[in-house]
Amino acid sequence: MPDTEKTPCPFEKRFPSQLLRDDAFYMSLAYNQAIDAWREDEVPVGAVIVAGGEVIGASHNRVEGTGDPTAHAEVLAITQAASRLGDWRLEGATVYVTKEPCPMCSGALVMSRVKRVCFAVADPKMGCLGGAANLNELPRSNHHFEVTAGGVLEPECRELIQAFFRIRRADPEA
Repeated sequence: MPDTEKTPCPFEKRFPSQLLRDDAFYMSLAYNQAIDAWREDEVPVGAVIVAGGEVIGASHNRVEGTGDPTAHAEVLAITQAASRLGDWRLEGATVYVTKEPCPMCSGALVMSRVKRVCFAVADPKMGCLGGAANLNELPRSNHHFEVTAGGVLEPECRELIQAFFRIRRADPEA
């Protein structure tokens, strides 16, 4: 957002133990990406892609900074992961994202052949993995993945995104 003062992020990053690399661990990394987004005046959504226990892609929304409507956290992380693997097929990969993916991102997840998507906060207006619609359940699609909807760091991720928009609505100049 050009020529505006950034709204400071009142949330702290998480520092999970490396000893237990479970869903909460990887969602914490996505949450940290979402905080980075807020610090760059972007909608605080973060995504991390994991394959074989290793992070192969991680990003946050960059729509405002790039002026690119496709620069969502999931799409950017998919691009990183595909580059790292040298293959557009992300078979066996799990995607952790702080908010339910939109139609564009849900479609990209189907097309990239991920194994699983774990999201923290449902989006009944624009989410397309069960919120407003479910692209993963298209009957004629040649790929479907597992979905873990909500539960993993859901309160933290919900508070982060709600606080961002609450502050934005209170100060239209922000």
